[in-house]
Amino acid sequence: MGVMSARNWGLLLLLALLWGSSFFFYKVLVAVMPPVTVVLGRVGIAAVAMNLWLLAQGQRMPLGGRLWLRFLLLGFLNTTLPFILIAWGETRIASGLASILNATTPIFMVMVAHWGTHDEKLSVGKALGIAFGILGVIVLVGPAAFHGIGAIWGELAVVGASCAYGFGGVYSRRFKDLPPLVAATGQITGATISLIPLSLLIDRPWNLPMPGGTVWASLLAIALVNTALAYVVYFRMLVTVGVTYISLVTFLIPAIALLLGAVFLGESVTAQALAGMAIIGLGLATTDERLFTRLSIPRRSK
Repeated sequence: MGVMSARNWGLLLLLALLWGSSFFFYKVLVAVMPPVTVVLGRVGIAAVAMNLWLLAQGQRMPLGGRLWLRFLLLGFLNTTLPFILIAWGETRIASGLASILNATTPIFMVMVAHWGTHDEKLSVGKALGIAFGILGVIVLVGPAAFHGIGAIWGELAVVGASCAYGFGGVYSRRFKDLPPLVAATGQITGATISLIPLSLLIDRPWNLPMPGGTVWASLLAIALVNTALAYVVYFRMLVTVGVTYISLVTFLIPAIALLLGAVFLGESVTAQALAGMAIIGLGLATTDERLFTRLSIPRRSK
């Protein structure tokens, strides 16, 4: 895999913004709807929009049965399972804590990629980047964020989602030969197919009250922006940088949430928070192999 270019760093920041705000929308939605139906609404709306956009671009989804079985597995690992675990987890813990716990994704991603791929082995730069990223998240949050949190199952659910992302991210490498929009549409459509029976069996949505305008607005936002657009960016980056670099987005999400809170909600930014973000930034820089190339001292020829 190639190193991170300035363009890919920009896409990584965009992905962090898109996925980071989804934790907020989950918190709004699970207050009025059961988690599986929330995820079905998010993924189902995104699937319709992406298929229509694919047709508008003059492209068609492949019709091979084996490929669609792979889309079903990809959708389950990379969408259905982690989305349900995070949405359910946020019925018991705060959205900010959920986004922080989701920062464990690179740990699982690197381990799965190391054993399951031939070209994304664990390197010194990646190992240091992961270590700095975890340290930065710990400093950014501080121990106070975990005081009084008794809902251990909610926390474990989000960590379980991170583990699922690790396997789903590595499995998604098998779709790199497809156009990014086709791969993303296949994943989201496959997830929708698996979510429909789950919602019918678990939530019985026909017994739920009709959602109001705020709920529909939140569903449209999380579906079209945080899902459809985000996964097109994800698969576009997958072709050039690989799953390990993409997983670093989870380190950026807590920092971006802090910055958005300061700008739009008037929340204070502490020295502890700035230190945590600085360490996270160091971790991201360390994972870029060009850093070691530039710091290495060339040998003199004799």
